[in-house]
Amino acid sequence: MVEKINLAAKLALLDTAYEPGIVGYLNDYKLQVVKVKGPFVWHKHDETDDFFLVIRGRLTIHLRDRDIDLEPGELYVVPRGVEHCPDAAEETEVLLIEPNATVNTGDAGGDMTTEPRML
Repeated sequence: MVEKINLAAKLALLDTAYEPGIVGYLNDYKLQVVKVKGPFVWHKHDETDDFFLVIRGRLTIHLRDRDIDLEPGELYVVPRGVEHCPDAAEETEVLLIEPNATVNTGDAGGDMTTEPRML
């Protein structure tokens, strides 16, 4: 990176929930921000863990056996191969860190699959 990144400014560029934007790279990982509202799709990533850090709002990560509730400043890593479904009652801003080739919907595919854009 040649410039510092203001996450609030980058998040302001996102208009739609669940359409991530890349804000930078760390080795072979993309650093993404995303707005979450409502339930996503149940999915898993067989090859990688899934990192979530709540910036603003409240995020629930549904697992098949329990829910993980996150407040601003809290993070959770979903282990690889574990089915999960992010959900937020109100718009929530999240930082994601994942390998470059990771598809947002994991093994589920479908209409919510999207390529992140560089912000």
